[in-house]
Amino acid sequence: MAANTPNSVNLDKSFSEQYELKSELGKGAFSVVYQCTNKNTGEQYAVKILDVRNMSEKERLKIERETRICRRLTHPNIVRLHSFIRADTSYYLIFDLVTGGELFEDIVAREYYSETDASHCIQQVLQSVQHCHENHVVHRDLKPENLLLSSKERGAIVKLADFGLAIEIADGLPSWFGLAGTPGYLSPEVLKKEPYGQAVDVWACGVILYILLVGYPPFWDDDKEKLYLQIKQGSYDYPSPEWDSVTKEAKDLINKMLVTDPRRRITAAEALKHPWIVNRERIASTVHRQTTIDGLKKFNARRTLRSAIISTMFLNRRSSKKKISQEDSVQTVIEENNNTVQEKEIIRLTQELLTSVTSGDYVTYTKLVDPHLTAIEPESRGNMVEGLDFHKFYFDNFFPTKQPINTTVLSPHVHMLGPNAACISYIRLSQRILPNGYPDTQQSEETRVWQKKNGSWVNVHFHRSSIGK
Repeated sequence: MAANTPNSVNLDKSFSEQYELKSELGKGAFSVVYQCTNKNTGEQYAVKILDVRNMSEKERLKIERETRICRRLTHPNIVRLHSFIRADTSYYLIFDLVTGGELFEDIVAREYYSETDASHCIQQVLQSVQHCHENHVVHRDLKPENLLLSSKERGAIVKLADFGLAIEIADGLPSWFGLAGTPGYLSPEVLKKEPYGQAVDVWACGVILYILLVGYPPFWDDDKEKLYLQIKQGSYDYPSPEWDSVTKEAKDLINKMLVTDPRRRITAAEALKHPWIVNRERIASTVHRQTTIDGLKKFNARRTLRSAIISTMFLNRRSSKKKISQEDSVQTVIEENNNTVQEKEIIRLTQELLTSVTSGDYVTYTKLVDPHLTAIEPESRGNMVEGLDFHKFYFDNFFPTKQPINTTVLSPHVHMLGPNAACISYIRLSQRILPNGYPDTQQSEETRVWQKKNGSWVNVHFHRSSIGK
């Protein structure tokens, strides 16, 4: 499975007799995902091909557990596993072909979004969770990244994905299954290392609903210990003015989901019977929530950056064969989604962007960055600035310099976050000759997040930290 093109992939006969491989959708450490077609029916699917030759026994068992769980779940709001083919060197997992992207990314592109829409979204999530619980499955990693849309068509259904952390609870009784999930969505009982069960998924749904309504999470702090304390105490509120226009019924459902005692927390089935869900046309507000969309844009940018940084750290540690602790792995579960052609394109665009900076070419610069670019750099004193005004000041007053600047990008590492997002981290060396004739070299570490918008890659966030000369 070393090749990237369908024609050069060595396929097991048990797969190739039934399916025809199409375009590559993504690539991971042990896997490649392709679009494929069933030769008999013409149906389109996504196949995840896993190379098991270098996998540990623990990794194989994890895949087999995930496969076993997915095969028992058949619901319209869940990405379905249609078939599992086991060969000597590879596993083939054939899933629904989901083409609509993330739910949260779709929302920010809408011209109209209301409380009624939020109600419909969370209803679909709750329906998927209820189906899991009825089949004695706990997802354990409900978060925006795992909420996808079936297609790009208007009204496409929400589908729950990624059962890599899911567990089976045969008797339905709470027990301690280990610390797993993503920090902002972990429940109090998990953080307290108490027995837990299905209620952890409902807590995460409460967090997601809160975000769907205002565009930011109920629990937030860059300090993990402070974040966990907020969660364990159930310390959240409804600040003005953004919550003033949210109906009391919506807040009531959130309150019932974010009860710190799991025994008193509402179940998924009960939540689906809540008036704000079943009577949303009459109860939920239909007023357009532009502030929510604006908030979600910033929220999406932050989580994309955070995921990218964590992924880069994970991959760097993996490549250096350092042990990854449980605390590291609980950050989030992100599969490597590299694509060689796109990696080269991201590196090329980054170099072109840096050239535009050192040459003072503001026209080219604006073509390569998003108008709402967010940035953290030494010049901003650690603050995150948004927009281009902050950067234009330097183009107008500093660039182009009379002294030529040579920029070298060292050790670029690209991590694809799906087909439309990427993160690149690298060391930047900037060389110039000072007026006194002496050479001067500045060195910095940079991370840039790129997104594909309207068919073109643009830089949406960057973080630069100076590490001296």
